[in-house]
Amino acid sequence: MPPQPPQPQVRGNILKFLRSFMGITRILQIVFGACLWVTIAANKYGGSIHFVLFVAVFFWLLTLALFFLTLLDKQDLVPLLGGDRWSCTNLVHDVVAAVLYLPAIGVMIYNTDRNSFCNLPQYKHPCLYKVYLTAAVFACFCWLAYLLSVICGACRKCQRG
Repeated sequence: MPPQPPQPQVRGNILKFLRSFMGITRILQIVFGACLWVTIAANKYGGSIHFVLFVAVFFWLLTLALFFLTLLDKQDLVPLLGGDRWSCTNLVHDVVAAVLYLPAIGVMIYNTDRNSFCNLPQYKHPCLYKVYLTAAVFACFCWLAYLLSVICGACRKCQRG
């Protein structure tokens, strides 16, 4: 039996979510988070960078799950967190992500600064300075996307009462 084409109402809900502020910020969180962890994982890393990689991958996976559950309008299927609590669940997720991205940014800035000596043109050995700098920029973009989500979610929560 061939799959049924999506109903116009379902397609309309999907497009509505994708064009909403929350949909756009979720897409940005997914893209920037993927860029961050791919940048780190594609190169040699160690020490405190493991924490940054954990934060990036963990919240990338959670954001991906929240994105698809909201996109497909299946949040009611999530026990304890779905239904009426879904907006609060999203807000808590975004707050925790924003808070944990701050030390991750600090770790990336510290490692970038620690490797700044090899940014000189005369330095001929392999150097992770540009990798750490790129990862620090993506971590800042991730934090900004989660912060925008927190502000938007908090404003919605205040408006609803």
